[in-house]
Amino acid sequence: MAIEDIFEAVLTFNKVAVAEGVKAELDAGTEIDSILNEALIGALDVVGKKFSEGEMFVPEMLQAAKAMKAGLEVLKPYLRSESVASKGTVIIGTVKGDQHDIGKNLVAMMIEGAGFEVVDMGVNVDADRFVKAVSEHNAGVLCLSALLTTTMPAMENAVAVIKKSGLAVKTIIGGAPVTVTFADQVGADGYSDDAPSAVELVRKLMAT
Repeated sequence: MAIEDIFEAVLTFNKVAVAEGVKAELDAGTEIDSILNEALIGALDVVGKKFSEGEMFVPEMLQAAKAMKAGLEVLKPYLRSESVASKGTVIIGTVKGDQHDIGKNLVAMMIEGAGFEVVDMGVNVDADRFVKAVSEHNAGVLCLSALLTTTMPAMENAVAVIKKSGLAVKTIIGGAPVTVTFADQVGADGYSDDAPSAVELVRKLMAT
């Protein structure tokens, strides 16, 4: 199996083929960077483009992300070596009072698939835990998710607490009730309404 086959296996949601393909390429001595960037990240970039153009929808995007993650799990031990540098660390979680995680999980998988270290805090996370995680992992970006209108104040509080902490981290917020107007209002550094645009925003913020 070649790089192109892994690429196609991600696009056809074949987790087994992706994992086996990555193993085969590692055994063949293919550069880790090539497997990661050309096969896995390259495929997810296509997924993001198809989603943006209306050719792919959230369920398919989630399946592709899971297929990519299967390959990423095989690569992880090698990614920790000095030869492959992380693009930075991203903390992600659903804010206090909210138990929803499907959208958050998709965003986390796609950000990880784009080559970033991701620390997923889970759901119902209070502001102080976010501050602690950002500090411990020296994160460059914090992604906050909320699906309930009633938990938007918790999101606003988390952004405020992060800013008050003085930590040099960029905040991105998203979720069904969240808008760019709300993001501006609470002082977040960015807003995303879907996983592909979240990935692009992380890339942009990490580069600044």
